[in-house]
This record gives sequence, C-alpha cells and structure tokens, in this order.
Amino acid sequence: MKIYSASAIRNVAVLGHSGNGKTTLMEAALNATKVTTRIGRVEDGNTVSDYDAEEIRRKVSVSTSLIPIEWNNSKINFMDTPGYFDFAGQAREALRVAETALIVADAKAGVSVGTELAWEAAKENNLATIIFMSKIDDENADYYQVIADMKEKFGISVTPIHLPYFDNRKCVGFVDAINGKAYKYTATSVESCDMPADMQGKYEEYHHNLLEAIAETDEELMEKFFENDTLDAADMMRGLKLGIASSSITPVLCGIATTGVGVGTLLDFIVSDTPSAAELTKSIKVKTLAGEDAELKCEESGPPVAFVFKTISDPFVGRLSVFKVYSGIIKKDTPLFNVNNDTPEKIAQLFVLRGKEQIEVNELRTGDIGAIAKLAVTNTGDTLATKAAQYLCRTTKYPESLFSMAVRVKTKGDEDKLSSSISKVLAEDKTLRFDINPETKETVIHAIGDGHIDVFVNRLKTRYKLEVDLTAPLVPYRETIKGKSDVKGKFVKQSGGGGQYGIVDMKFEPSGDIEKPFVFEEVVVGGSVPKQYFPAVEKGLQESVKAGPVAAYPVVGVKAILYDGKYHAVDSSELAFKMAAKIAFKDGFMAAKPVLLEPIMKVTVTVPDDYTGDIMGDMNKRRGRVLGMEAVGGKQAIQAEAPHSEMLKYSIDLRSMTQGRGSFTMSFERYDEAPSDIQTKVIAARKEELELLKDA
Repeated sequence: MKIYSASAIRNVAVLGHSGNGKTTLMEAALNATKVTTRIGRVEDGNTVSDYDAEEIRRKVSVSTSLIPIEWNNSKINFMDTPGYFDFAGQAREALRVAETALIVADAKAGVSVGTELAWEAAKENNLATIIFMSKIDDENADYYQVIADMKEKFGISVTPIHLPYFDNRKCVGFVDAINGKAYKYTATSVESCDMPADMQGKYEEYHHNLLEAIAETDEELMEKFFENDTLDAADMMRGLKLGIASSSITPVLCGIATTGVGVGTLLDFIVSDTPSAAELTKSIKVKTLAGEDAELKCEESGPPVAFVFKTISDPFVGRLSVFKVYSGIIKKDTPLFNVNNDTPEKIAQLFVLRGKEQIEVNELRTGDIGAIAKLAVTNTGDTLATKAAQYLCRTTKYPESLFSMAVRVKTKGDEDKLSSSISKVLAEDKTLRFDINPETKETVIHAIGDGHIDVFVNRLKTRYKLEVDLTAPLVPYRETIKGKSDVKGKFVKQSGGGGQYGIVDMKFEPSGDIEKPFVFEEVVVGGSVPKQYFPAVEKGLQESVKAGPVAAYPVVGVKAILYDGKYHAVDSSELAFKMAAKIAFKDGFMAAKPVLLEPIMKVTVTVPDDYTGDIMGDMNKRRGRVLGMEAVGGKQAIQAEAPHSEMLKYSIDLRSMTQGRGSFTMSFERYDEAPSDIQTKVIAARKEELELLKDA
C-alpha cells in the first residue's frame, strides 16, 4: 500500500442501525477497488469486516473494523462500526479519530433508531456528515419519503445529491441535484444519459433546496444567490464543500450495496467533497506533562505524536495497538515513548489493517491510521510520542456500563485463570469494567447490555477455554436497629482447671450515623469490668458488625454502651470478654427492632419527550421517586431515586421501553429502610444462599 499525506487521506466512521448494510457497503467498496473479487455476505460469514468468531456467530458486527480503500490517488480509512446498541463504545473509538461520519440508512426501514443515534453521535463530535441510502429498490422502499422523514427529524441540512429514478421498481440511474446531469448504472460504473421526463420536476425542487443550503454557507455566495437566483457550478461545488466541512449541509447519496450499484460514485464523492485529514484537523488540543493545556499542530514536519484509540487481540501476532498519527511521521525505527506510562516502546513492525489482514508498511504520516504489534505497556487511550516532545492526547469518552453480572468459574481451580483472561478481554473493550466486590467477594463484570455480556462470556470460552456461570450480583444491603435494648452477655466456662469468665451488661440503640458501623461507649463504674478488658469488648463488636444477626449483612448505625458486668480474678480473659460482647450484640441487636436498609440510587434518565410518561410510570413501579425533569439537548432528563435492587436490569428495560432512544446514569445516593415485604423476601433468599454456600 502506498504512503499518503494528510491532504490525500479521508478518515470515515461508518455508522447506522444494525442491519442497514454498513458491512455490505464495505464489501462493495473493496470489490469496486479490486481488493476482492466478490461481495461477501454477512449471512455467509465471509466478509472482510466481520471476521471475529463472535461476529460470524451472531451475524452482526461487535467491534470496529478498519477498511482502508485506495481510490483516485487518495486513501479512505473506513471504520466499520457496530450498529447494535451494546457495542456503542466501539463506535465512539472510531468517531474519536474520524473527520467524516458516513451514515448508512435503509430506504425500506426509514429513519430507524440507529440512524437517529448515529446522527446524534456525528453532531456531538462535530463531524462532517454524509448519508448513503442503500436498498433503494427493495420492495416497499421509498427513497423520497425517507428523505422527507429525515428533513423532519434532522432538519433542512439533509439534502439529497442523488435523485434516483426507476424502471419497474428497479433503480436504473440517478439525476445529480447539483448540475442536472442524468446517469444510468452499468455493470461496473455509470454513464451519462438523457434525463427522464418525469424527473425534471424533482430535479428543480431539490436543486433549488440545495442552492439555498449552499448559499447559506458563505456571505459572498449568499449575495450572488440573491442577485441571480442561482449559482454557477464552481460556486456550488465550493459552497457544498464548505457546508459539508462545517456540518451545515448533509448530502444524501444512494445505491444498492449488495450489487455495488452507486458505490463508485460514493467513493468519488468522499474523495472530492469531504474534508481531508489536513483540512479538518489542522491542530488538536493536548496536555503537557505538567497538566497544562497546549495546542499541537498536525503537520508532517512536527514531532511524532500518535493516539492509540483501539486495541485488538490477534491470535497470531498478539496484541495490536491501533493508532492515529496526529503529528510527524512514524517509521519502523522511530524511538517512541509511552507518555502515559513514562516508558519507551520498541517498534518492530508497522501495519495498516484491513479487517484481520495486516499489511506491513515502512511509515505512516500525519492523519493516517495504522497499528503496531506487541507494545509492552501501551493500552487504549495512551499517547505515543518522542522523548523530546511529550504530549497527552484527549482520551475517548465511553458510554457508562451499568448492566452488571457476577461471574463464577464452572470448573474448580480456574479462579486464577479468570482474572488474567478477563484482563485480556478488557484490553480490547474499554466499555467493559471488572472488579471484585470487597464486601460480597464476587467477581463482577459491568457491561452496556446483555448482548455485550454474552460476547464477553463466549470470548472467554473460545479464546481462553474458560467457562463461567453468570448470576445477578448481590445487592449490598445493610442491617441496623430502630429501637433500644438492654441485655446481658455471658461467656462462662468453669469446669476445673483454667476456665473462661466474662459477663457484660450492655445497652444498644441507634447511633444516628449510618456512615459508621457502630459507636462504642463505656460507662462502667466501680470496676465491675476492668479497663483492660474494654478493648476486648470493642473487638467483639468489631467482629459482630461484619455480618449482622438478621441476614449476615454488614451492620451500621448502632451505639453500644457497656455499663456493667462481672469478672473473675483467675478465669477472666480478653477472649472471654470478646465472646461475651458478641453474645450481647446478637441478643441486643435482635431485641432492638432490627431492620434491613437498602441502597438507594440517584438516577438520571434522558429520553425523547414522547417517552417521559412511560419512564415516570415505570419508575413508580420500581418503588422509585421522580424528583424533577429538565430539557437537555432536545430531550428530557428525568431525575429520580430508586432502590438498587429494582435497577439491576434497567439498561435492558429502558432500551425496550424507548426502542434504544433512552440513556441513563446511576450513582449511589444513600441507604433507606426497605419495606417490610421486601425485607421478608430478602431475608428468606439470603438464608437459602447462605445454606448453599455452607454446603459448597
């Protein structure tokens, strides 16, 4: 593969709803450039993009694939992203390094949820955006109706460039809305033809709309348009490029990816009209090692600086660090330094990736995307630079992973293998989080949804020969008391020889502070319990609050007062008084109106207006409490509080309620007393669980 400079490079994130044909479009592009001899099919598992075993099994993309295309002396770095919601983190990585978003829409399905989310993501990242509408001659497809729906949904910036025409429902060509020229599709490309008579009206309508959109991109163009009610071809092309680069114009092109129709004209358009890496990324904001803001000029003459935006585990070459060059030229012998880890890295080989294929290259220049194998300490989100010019690039912002499952190995003895295997999977996917709950001792994996978890489990099985079971993670309940009690704790064993003797009289009551397990006070008078045994009593309490008497959950908010007791001059010991305190605690706790506290979460749910009623009604069913609502970016953000136990599968339920249009954040707020019926269920379930653990 040739070496390209930034002015000849286009970095394009391919977005859209799952099933709209993104991967098939990439197959058609590879076929159009003679890289492949046929267009692969997702259904057959033989596409270049979807090469991972999980993608072949599921017949959908689960990770972003790089598809570099050489076309008209330029290089287009396509990044084929998953359309399924659970793998949104993969799309975020592509958006982080792209200049242009290519949204693949379906002329039959219309403006699907994935199309809406792709549009929002492109605008959030300030990317130039173009739309390719595929499947235009499928039964029930309606290109022009979908255009109208897009204008209503996304605004008047959506402007068709291709105006397809049909013969017996088969798309045979298109009219260019810019210049009025008509083309018909041939077996391999397009050729000029006369405009069909019934297309003249459509052309005039959309051409005028396009003129208005182009005129608004520049004051000079606006003046010319008002003077002449038109623009010449040169002005139109200049204004179109300005509008695309500023994201004020979103052109729509069309074709049929399964047959390659329209793909060549799409590639032509990307090369000629979308911004290059040099045009749109002239400089980036970075941080110095001192944490100060700085600006890095994206020039080949600058110091080598690259951002690692993705990691891939390859079974043959090991871990591949995928990066974008933001400054300078990186060669095989360039001495790079991991700025994040303050560690030098050795480059053995440079690659350009095409699906699973690694194409070795000698150098990569500013604006280009490539990969390095087997870096020692480099992870996704790290910056590589030279020792003399160390900068930190902005990291990717990932969606929150709020769907959690506890993971247990099926085979005893695989526990050590579990941590190392999970770490390898996590290196590839930054939206997965893993921790060991210090309270429950559970290994918990946090993901975006159930499909995300399913891929994780299958990768453990196929790559690392590790099978696991999944269960809902334990909710961290707490135990406390609402009343007062006065009890005696007695630990006496005297049967000849050395004995044990410790008796404590203690009162228990709420401390008023559930941030602390307990507060210990001693008000003993007259030496009934010598001071030397006070620490032993406190130690007995410390051990007792770790697992309360009700359901073995941690205890909080208890005040324990030692006010009397008895001791034996010979048989008393620290052990005896510690055990006496534990007995007193258990009896006193159960006599002081014990209750379970449940964690309450602060939740913010962001949804389109149409769903607010459903969300608030559902929150009430979850024993939640809606606190308020405010408009945020064209949507409504609903603030609420809800018990943690009711939110374990909320990411899946919210997706179902909103067809994927909703999102939420969640964080711990406080502990509240659980309703009595909930307490009964939790205690019964906990008892059964403890019995199982005991038997195991």
